[in-house]
Amino acid sequence: MNKTLANSIKYIFFLGLGLFLLWLSFHNIRSNPEQWKEFKQSLSTANYVLFIPVFFILVLSHIVRALRWRILIEPMGYKISTPNTFFAVMIGYMANMAVPRLGEVLKCTLLARYEKVPAEKIIGTMVAERAIDALSLGIVFLLALVFQFNVVIAAYHELQILMAGKPNESMSQTKLIILLSIVIVFLLITIWMFVTKRFQKIFTAIKKIIKGVWEGLISTTKLRQKKLFFLYSFLIWFLYLSGTWIGFYATKGTVGLGIDAALSCLAFASIGMIITPGGIGAYAALIAITLSLQIPSIPNAIGYANGTLQWFAQCIIVLVVGFICMALLPWYNKKKA
Repeated sequence: MNKTLANSIKYIFFLGLGLFLLWLSFHNIRSNPEQWKEFKQSLSTANYVLFIPVFFILVLSHIVRALRWRILIEPMGYKISTPNTFFAVMIGYMANMAVPRLGEVLKCTLLARYEKVPAEKIIGTMVAERAIDALSLGIVFLLALVFQFNVVIAAYHELQILMAGKPNESMSQTKLIILLSIVIVFLLITIWMFVTKRFQKIFTAIKKIIKGVWEGLISTTKLRQKKLFFLYSFLIWFLYLSGTWIGFYATKGTVGLGIDAALSCLAFASIGMIITPGGIGAYAALIAITLSLQIPSIPNAIGYANGTLQWFAQCIIVLVVGFICMALLPWYNKKKA
């Protein structure tokens, strides 16, 4: 299959999935006239001025992430410029909004191109960074369990229900057709590779990638600035938490909620960013569920409104800063050369 066509199909699929989840998230609210009225009222009376501090907080978190990534790359003997690292991080985030995980590959490719570093080595540091983020998210969940045990357990059960959905015969048949199609395509590709004798080239490329990834992972055990690395890791999640907490003040029904509430929302909203492209649909839904479990007096519609605003703010920040970085990346390197 043509590479451009394959990428186009992936883009359409994930974009369609995200739009469907977004529609599904608001469908239940709109079907209830009272909730729909509350939802629209929350958006119309929201304090949009708070987008300004949230903008700077989240941009700062991305700058800190870029600085932390440089520390991971340094042990391999490469001096990476901070602007290029930040540009790559933001363009990667923007690409992830279109196609999940595309940004991870793209930011490594961009940094490798402009900083003359083997891409496979950078991928190793990116894998290590994701492992550290997963550990950090685990710590966030542990803290949420300590401060709001009942809320986290209840939200976990709600998440299971949301992910499982309501089984029906047509959905089961659709899943079976999709699974069989994937198996058939995989078999056809395997046969084609055997016939054209492409396995040897692929194995050589895989071996090179594994070697580079391993070198990148090993570099994390040789950090020259370990204290600074862990400080940056703490700052990234502290800024995420601060942005979520300030975001509560955007809607009237959530004003005054504490850091403990922001901690629980951050934990589950982060899952929403993972399971759907850019968190579309799932991010707002999980914030609404978590808020309704913490404070039953908060209507579900207001929780959705707040979650939608927080998700929208993050998307706008990534898009605006991402496009600016796309323009600055070639200009900066031309000037640098």
